[in-house]
Amino acid sequence: MNRFAFLLDRLSYEPRRNAKIRLMAEYFRETPDPERGFALAALTGALSFRHAKAGLIRGLIMERVDPQLFAMSYDYVGDLAETVALMWPGETRANRTPPLSEIVEGLATTAKLDLPKRLAGWLDALDETGRWALLKLITGSLRVGATARLTKTAVATLGDGIKPDDVELVWPGLEPPYEDLFAWVEGRGDKPFAEDPAPFRPPMLAHPLEDSNFRAFDPAEFVAEWKWDGIRVQASAGTGTDGKHVARLWSRSGENVSGAFPDLVEALTFDGAIDGELLILREGRVQTFNVLQQRLNRKSVTPKLLAEFPAHIRAYDLLFDGGEDLREQPFEERRKRLEAFIAREDNPRVDLSPLVGFEDWDGLATARADPASAGAGEDAAAVEGLMVKRRDSAYVVGRPKGLWFKWKHDPMTVDAVMMYAQRGHGRRSSFYSDYTFGVWTADADGERLVPVGKAYFGFTDEELAELDRFVRKNTTNRFGPVREVTHTAEQGLVLEIAFEGIARSARHKSGVAMRFPRVARIRWDKPTAEADRLESLEALIAQKEAAG
Repeated sequence: MNRFAFLLDRLSYEPRRNAKIRLMAEYFRETPDPERGFALAALTGALSFRHAKAGLIRGLIMERVDPQLFAMSYDYVGDLAETVALMWPGETRANRTPPLSEIVEGLATTAKLDLPKRLAGWLDALDETGRWALLKLITGSLRVGATARLTKTAVATLGDGIKPDDVELVWPGLEPPYEDLFAWVEGRGDKPFAEDPAPFRPPMLAHPLEDSNFRAFDPAEFVAEWKWDGIRVQASAGTGTDGKHVARLWSRSGENVSGAFPDLVEALTFDGAIDGELLILREGRVQTFNVLQQRLNRKSVTPKLLAEFPAHIRAYDLLFDGGEDLREQPFEERRKRLEAFIAREDNPRVDLSPLVGFEDWDGLATARADPASAGAGEDAAAVEGLMVKRRDSAYVVGRPKGLWFKWKHDPMTVDAVMMYAQRGHGRRSSFYSDYTFGVWTADADGERLVPVGKAYFGFTDEELAELDRFVRKNTTNRFGPVREVTHTAEQGLVLEIAFEGIARSARHKSGVAMRFPRVARIRWDKPTAEADRLESLEALIAQKEAAG
C-alpha cells in the first residue's frame, strides 16, 4: 500500500503529462500482480465499495478527535481524506503494512458492521501518506491528474508496439486485477477477448472548431450533422453464447445507465452498436435538455415517468452491424450502413440524425446560425450546434486531430454579482474557487439579488488568486464552509457568466436554471448596480420557448 500511496503522492505534484506516464509505467513494471492490477483499477475509476463511504470516515475520526476541531480543520483544508490522514491520532501501531490487494478485497467483502474496526486497523498501520491514499481510494476521488486514458497509455508502454488505442479496444469486459491484460501487454499471453455480447466501446471525440481556424480546411472533404442538446450514449446489443439477447445503454464515459432507461433498453432488439444522442421525444418532436434531466440519475423509474418522458436515440454512427466491426471503415461508408441499418430495423425508439447540406463554410455558418431554416425544423430549439466530420475518417478512440470537430452555438452571457464562495477540491482546496452568483430583481421590499447559478471554472490560475483574495477581504458572513461575499448596489464584484442553455426550473429559487455556467470574464470595471436583471433571463427563456 505504501508504494501505491507514494505513486499517488508523486502524481499529485507532477504537472507534466509524459512524466506522469513514466511514473505509472515504472510502477506497473516493478509491481507484481495482483497489486498493480488493483492500482490500475483505482486510477481508472473501476473500483467502488458498497459499505465504505465518506460517512464512515467522518464517524471514525470524530470518535478520536474533538468534532468541533475536526469541523474547523476540514473547513480549512477542504479535503476529507487529507484532513483525516493528518489528524489520525498516534504513530503507526502495527508491525506490518497491509498490501493494496488486501485493502481492496477487504473493502469489498467485509460486512458493514465489521468494516469500521477493520478500517481503523489499516489507518493505524499506515503513515500519513498511506492513510491519505487509503481514504482517497474509499471516497473514489483520487484527483491526482491522471485520467483513465493517461493510465491506459502508461500500460501500453509496457509492451512492444502496443498503442493506447489497442488497450482501449480490449478494455471492455476486463475486470480487476487485469492479469490477462498485463500478460498480453508484456508478451506473456494472448490478447484478451471480451465475451460480453453488449460491451462498451470507447468513443471517438471531437475538437472545438473556432470561426478563425476552420477555413483552413477544404469543405468538400467534410460532412456536417446537427449536434443535439442531449446526452451522448452508445446503444450496444447482441446475443450471448447462452442464446440470450443482451442490451445495454452506455454513457460516453463508459457508465452503464441502462437502469434509468428500461423502456429504451427493452426496445434495443438489434445486434450491433450505435453511437448517438439520448433525447426525450414527444409526438415526434425533440424536447429540451431540461426535460431530459427529469430522467437522468434516477434510482427508480415509475410507469408515469416512462409515459411522460419517453426516451429516444438519434443515431450518429454505426460501430458494429451484427458481429461486423465497422470502426475502421471511412465515415461515409459507415453512414451508408447506418442508414440501411435504421431502415431495416424500423425501430420507433431509434431514428437517424440528418446530415446538413452545405457547399462552403459560409453556407455552413448560415445553417449553424439558423437551424430551423436549414432542415432542423421544429427541432431547432434542441440543436446546440454542428458536428463537422471528415468523410474518410475512421472511428478512432480518443480525440484525434483533424478528423472530427464540434462547432457549438456561441454561448449566452449574463453579468451577475458574486454572492457566495466556497473552497474547491484537490489542488484548489486552499482557494475559494466555487462561486454562487445572482442578478437583480424587485419585490415588495425593493431591489434585491437572487441567486441564479454556480460556477467553478472558466478562469486562469492568476485570476483564481485574484478572486480568492477578493473573497477573503470582502467576507461578510459564514455558513459552515460557505462565505457570504459583499453584494450590494454600491459594493461587490460582477462576473460575466457564459452558459450553454437556460430553462425554467421550479427547483431553483430564481425560477431559472442555466446549463454549463462558467466565468467568462471578471468585470472589475462594472458597478454591481449595473449587473443584469432576472427579467432579462426570463425574457430569454420566453424567446427560446416561442422559437421552439
